[in-house]
Amino acid sequence: MDAYQQIITTIALTMGAAWASGINLYATIAMLGILGATGNVVLPETMMMLQDPVVIMAACVMYCVEFFADKTPGIDTGWDTIHSFIRIPAGVILAAGAVGDVNPALAVAAGILGGTVSATSHMIKAGSRVLINTSPEPFTNWAASFAEDVAVFGGLWAALHYPVAFLFGFVVFIIIAIWLLPRIWRGIVLVFTKIRTIFSKNEPTEVTREAVQPKLGND
Repeated sequence: MDAYQQIITTIALTMGAAWASGINLYATIAMLGILGATGNVVLPETMMMLQDPVVIMAACVMYCVEFFADKTPGIDTGWDTIHSFIRIPAGVILAAGAVGDVNPALAVAAGILGGTVSATSHMIKAGSRVLINTSPEPFTNWAASFAEDVAVFGGLWAALHYPVAFLFGFVVFIIIAIWLLPRIWRGIVLVFTKIRTIFSKNEPTEVTREAVQPKLGND
């Protein structure tokens, strides 16, 4: 039973860290580091560096920056675009580290799965923000950002303390993601199509040479 529980706990931590990093990487690192440093959870040896005060401080500072950037319409999309190159690789590293000091092949497999999970949660977050930004008021951005923060902290807490419940919710998330991602993508394509149409209408029409100069036969 202990071995079975350890496997469940490891899977929950692996998927939880990858999923949360795709939404808010700095909150994920800060929470794991603080919980590990205070003895609330026991992190694998390969994740002990997250408990370093320097890492915790850096993650907290960047979380504060993201807290405000993520709630500003337009800036949040730019922030998400830049972090496409940060959150997903970090999800790979965190997932690989969460399995602990094991067979390297298992760590690689965990990293592949973790990268896929973090990419999925990141695409849902970033894509939904593009659609939300079509609304001129900022309240939907604030509500979405606060909901994401709560989801990250609550989801990680569940992964660390209630792994079975988290894995059940994680399966539900995957099912919803499979249904939601194509719809988000179609919505993004529609938004950019409308933007392109608006700008194309504002472009000056080309005036032909014949419209400017009278034909010689009419002189």
